[in-house]
Amino acid sequence: MRNIGKIKNLSKKTTLKSVTTKCVDEANEGQRVDNYLIGHLKSIPKSHIYRLVRSGQVRVNSKRINASYKLRLNDTIRIPPIRIEEDLSSDLKYIAKSRLIPLDILFQDDALLVINKPAGMAVHGGSGISLGVIEQLRAQHPDWKFLELVHRLDRETSGVLLLAKKRKVLVDLHRQIREGSVEKRYYAVVKGKWVNIRQSVKLLLNKYVTADGERRVAVVNKNKTEKGIDSHTVFTLKKSWSGFSLLEAELKTGRTHQIRVHLAHLGFPIAGDDKYGDFSLNKRLARNKQEIVLSRMFLHAFKAVITHPLSGKRIIIEAPLTKDLQAFINELDGRLR
Repeated sequence: MRNIGKIKNLSKKTTLKSVTTKCVDEANEGQRVDNYLIGHLKSIPKSHIYRLVRSGQVRVNSKRINASYKLRLNDTIRIPPIRIEEDLSSDLKYIAKSRLIPLDILFQDDALLVINKPAGMAVHGGSGISLGVIEQLRAQHPDWKFLELVHRLDRETSGVLLLAKKRKVLVDLHRQIREGSVEKRYYAVVKGKWVNIRQSVKLLLNKYVTADGERRVAVVNKNKTEKGIDSHTVFTLKKSWSGFSLLEAELKTGRTHQIRVHLAHLGFPIAGDDKYGDFSLNKRLARNKQEIVLSRMFLHAFKAVITHPLSGKRIIIEAPLTKDLQAFINELDGRLR
């Protein structure tokens, strides 16, 4: 029998023939009861779930509750009999062990997991991607009751990625991100000679979809009525060569493609960026053996500083440059300094 990881996959018609009782564990502690029910009754319309709560058919500890009630550890939830569509056509979706990729763990305890995400791997599946970081980890650790991404990294970005192993940890880290107390820093090599030692960039950004259905982000023209969201990055010059510069980017906000769009807008596209970069340069770097080789975008999340949600201690997590990015720096030092 082959070794396999398991991912639950819920579509076969079934009926709850009696009242179902669930006990709240750490995975669901702090979650709103309506969100808990929506997650467990996937094929039931949300409007019906809310009617069940309002009518008192869903109870917690034998008491009526409203939809915003936050579950506590060991709460008992009563779920009435409901006919549901449950996807059990293949009770479990299996992932062959050969498809599971070992991931570099930077920090781990009962509450938090931090990995050094490899370039080329999406953080989650979708859009034609069957296995992302989250699917990989859930398959490798089927005994973990809860695991969710705290934030995201672009597919081609490597480096520090935070994941929560408890719901209350996820909630607290999201609060820290909203309040700006999480520090996230990146390294980027850009085309061009960056001048300012330190530069703060604040721009309005707008998401849009291309004719090919690809999601992109653009800087909003202030002369137009187009709406946008605030974005803020602080760039620090770390090193420069003839035609390239190494920057440290500190995120003050965490918008989609923020660093990439900021730098491209300023005329300093990230080397290897296939969405916002200099495509002719990228092609030369990736294919021409006479040039310094760089086969992917030079953007690496090298540092995160957070307050541990349980201990309250400030912790610093760092990920060294990947071998390919460090090799590119070494080549620049040797040829273009």
